[in-house]
Amino acid sequence: MPATLKAQTVEELTRTLGHEMFARMRSNNPRCYHFAWWQERMLQICMQDEWFKVQAFRFIDVLPMMQTDVDVARHLKEYFVLPEHVRHGSNGHEQHRPRDDADAALRELEAVPATHALTQWVSRLMNFRRLDSLTARLFALVARKSSALMAGSFIAGSNITEAERAIRKLRDRKLAFTIDVLGEAALSASEAETYQQTYLDLIDQLPRRAATWSPVPLVDEADGQPVPRVNVSVKLTSLYPGFDPIAPDAAKARAKELLRPLFRKAMQGGAHLHLDMEHYAIKDLTLDVYEELLLEPEFRDYPHFGIVIQAYLRDGDKDADRVIEFARRRGTPFWVRLVKGAYWDSETVWAAQRHWPVPVWWQKWESDACYERMTQKLLANYQHTRCAFASHNIRSLAHAMAVRQLLEVPGWAFELQMLYGMGDPIKAAGVGLGQRCRIYTPYGNMLAGMAYLIRRLLENTANESFLRQSASDDADEDALLEDPVAIGRRTPPPSRPVVVRYEFEEPIMDPFENTPNADFTSETSRQRMQAGLAQVRAELGREYPLMIGDQPVTTGQWFESHNPARPKEVVGRIAQANDEMVNRAVTAAAAAQRAWRLVPAADRAEHVTRIGQQLEARRFELAALMAIECGKTWREADADVSEAIDYCTYYAREMVRIAEHPRRRDIEGETNEYFYAPRGVVAVISPWNFPLALLANMTAAAVVTGNAVVMKPASAAATVAARFMEACTAAGLPAGVVNYLPGPGVTVGEALVRHPGVAIVAFTGSRAVGCRINQLASAAPTARPGLKRVIAEMGGKNAVIVDANADLDEAIKGIIASAFSYAGQKCSAASRVIVLDALHDRLMERLIEAARSKGVGPAEEPTTAIPPVIDARAREAILKYIEIGRQEATCVLAVDTQRLVQETGGYYVGPHIFDDVPPTARIAREEIFGPVLCVLRARDFDDAIRIFNDSDYALTGGVFSRSPANLERARAECECGNLYINRPITGSRVDLQPYGGFKLSGIGSKFGGPDYLIQYCEPRTVTENTLRRGFAPSEEVVEALG
Repeated sequence: MPATLKAQTVEELTRTLGHEMFARMRSNNPRCYHFAWWQERMLQICMQDEWFKVQAFRFIDVLPMMQTDVDVARHLKEYFVLPEHVRHGSNGHEQHRPRDDADAALRELEAVPATHALTQWVSRLMNFRRLDSLTARLFALVARKSSALMAGSFIAGSNITEAERAIRKLRDRKLAFTIDVLGEAALSASEAETYQQTYLDLIDQLPRRAATWSPVPLVDEADGQPVPRVNVSVKLTSLYPGFDPIAPDAAKARAKELLRPLFRKAMQGGAHLHLDMEHYAIKDLTLDVYEELLLEPEFRDYPHFGIVIQAYLRDGDKDADRVIEFARRRGTPFWVRLVKGAYWDSETVWAAQRHWPVPVWWQKWESDACYERMTQKLLANYQHTRCAFASHNIRSLAHAMAVRQLLEVPGWAFELQMLYGMGDPIKAAGVGLGQRCRIYTPYGNMLAGMAYLIRRLLENTANESFLRQSASDDADEDALLEDPVAIGRRTPPPSRPVVVRYEFEEPIMDPFENTPNADFTSETSRQRMQAGLAQVRAELGREYPLMIGDQPVTTGQWFESHNPARPKEVVGRIAQANDEMVNRAVTAAAAAQRAWRLVPAADRAEHVTRIGQQLEARRFELAALMAIECGKTWREADADVSEAIDYCTYYAREMVRIAEHPRRRDIEGETNEYFYAPRGVVAVISPWNFPLALLANMTAAAVVTGNAVVMKPASAAATVAARFMEACTAAGLPAGVVNYLPGPGVTVGEALVRHPGVAIVAFTGSRAVGCRINQLASAAPTARPGLKRVIAEMGGKNAVIVDANADLDEAIKGIIASAFSYAGQKCSAASRVIVLDALHDRLMERLIEAARSKGVGPAEEPTTAIPPVIDARAREAILKYIEIGRQEATCVLAVDTQRLVQETGGYYVGPHIFDDVPPTARIAREEIFGPVLCVLRARDFDDAIRIFNDSDYALTGGVFSRSPANLERARAECECGNLYINRPITGSRVDLQPYGGFKLSGIGSKFGGPDYLIQYCEPRTVTENTLRRGFAPSEEVVEALG
């Protein structure tokens, strides 16, 4: 706080102004004859039941997608009819888990809170016998009208004419405005262009219309200085779908290019242009763009630009210091809108999922206290930062007015801001105190505005909402005006929310935690990745020998690994194994295994954990190597490292668990123990598409269970495998426990499969090779009498169902990520989209443009979304399928990469989408393993499931739907090993989503799951008779002797 202000003085004035605002609010509170009064009361009643609140918000979210009254009635029934056992058998205060198909509406909730009388009453009303009945249609009509009225309370209209009408009404109440076009995160360049043109038209038209408005001195001028009548707020993600901090320079350049026309148009019309702040991940990048633009000569002297900073962020104080320092440096003042922040739930969930630091304050008082600290900083520098305080918290607003009054901040440097449709009595109170109040006024298409609408409803109904607490005439003013720091002194530390995980209905006390991926919004991570790339480039062409036992071995034969983006670039020269080397490696492994199998499980687990630690220490070098050798983009390569580490640490934990808790079934006079023993030598034949993760998966599982390994990696990823071998050696594994044996699959691979010294073949790759391995293994017995075990993951033809009520934004993002990340070269990639007829045209229009907008290029470039395919043979095979597709269906997108291929020689294939694909077409049935997507139509959800299951494969699949009943059906009827609901179908995580399929997708248990290790073991039962000459020792003695 500035030295000239005493805390006690600020506090006293804050309370005085706060009480005055409350007094003015009471005279402006809506009465029972106002629509707003009834709307508020209905919201309060409906939101008392948390289950009802969640279902209501979800229903409102899906409503704009419904085309008919029957659709609306069906969703009303699915969302609001309680299961029969809740309606009739519950006392209303128990927690329930879904029991059967009737529970579809509750499946996504872990429990149903106390069911209030309203919930029961609504449930009975919505339990329509016929969806086309008069009653059902009436309720559908009421639902539509009610939702439209609710939306109209928070959204100013669907077009500029309606928005201007709302603005005129605001001005009649002496309120200013800032207008925003609804919609967040454009998914394609064409959508972004539409948003940009909308903003340009808005900034062009509104000043001309504003010239005809009657003057309102309170909002049009301040201390004799004119204030721009037109104020526009812009979101960067609506203008640029590629606004990503992973490539900050490129992102800033493009964002500035898109913003300059808006800035110029604003200056020409004398309008104010404000840059909104969105998610934390792009916060610093947004500030960078704003600062660099405002320092450009043509914009440097214009004072009517603004930026938003957020007090709910732990960076809040630092951000305030940053904008103040920048304003001083710029010379010309600009506006700063201080907000609490609107993405708290999202930010906490995203951080928790990624195991990254949570960027927001955990408790409300912390955000409020931060807001007041930032208020004081900004107002103390009002000559440089003109301040707009956006809040519906009377304490926060009163504090801002108090500091303003004490610092004698002029009116041209201060205003209050609030949201359209919320807190009207607070706005009236502010106007009554002579404050300029500006209203954030969004307009646009209802579908685009659903995210905004739901956030507003959440703010109105949250238990901690100041609006909700202050709405009552008997609100405790002193409590609501209390200093947040004082609240913090008596508030216990936050109890971090914990999602309990279960194993066979028993809570897990020490759950496995996945390794965090690198955060490429961090400059440190970006620099380390660039350093990794430089290190890898410095070692291009390095030679890698075989590793047998502890000896590097060469054969005189070498093969080369190449960069798929520039095939002339040799990544490594690798020694090529032969039959003799296969014999030597298997012999060395067998010798090492005889001792390794006797090492205690905990010690084996420690060695495997150390392998994971070695991989973590080499994270960026390994990720860079995968980018160059295998064409994996930054995030894909980094995630591959994390997954490899997870396999090591997870299997180490699992081995300890299995060893320390053998199955015992003792009876009187007899002990019965069931345990697992290693099998012998494991041939690990790994793929190039997950060159580290899946190599580590199979190797770590074999090693930790007491087996020894001969690794035969894919030739296209042999350098990555050599570096993994180095990590195993550095972790202290005894010589021979892991051996490195690269070479051609048709010679070295088949020799390993046939070798009698190999007990298990663990393979990941194509269906053809997997079936060949299974055939060879069945005819090649082991040296010890018995049959080889084959563990194989062999690919998929994975489908995503898009229901008629799906969230289009989420569906398109999920499909693009699933189909085209890593150029579709994942076993889990989406290659089929099954869309219901009712949504087909709308989906295709946006999906095609979203795919067209994805950049194709070298994987080591951080801007690249779609890298090259792995080699020339893969590219030729994909191009052949594309030609087949042109004959079988309609090609609606074909991104040409010929120029890129000619310039670099790289193996590039642009994204291709085929529409109206028959279910029997080859491109709909055969695995293509490239950026080729087939779109199939379905009449209804029954038809969609039928098409989904009509496949030789059953690996992954997905469903985008907001119908609880359809989601329940998908869980029960979709045939695949991993089903993902309303999210991408790639990117499984160890322990959370054990990965694997059935049919022709694989043989064996799921990677990263609780029963994966058992495949590498022989289960054994030992029974001992403890009765001797009629004497049986006690259980304690037996246990001690055992």
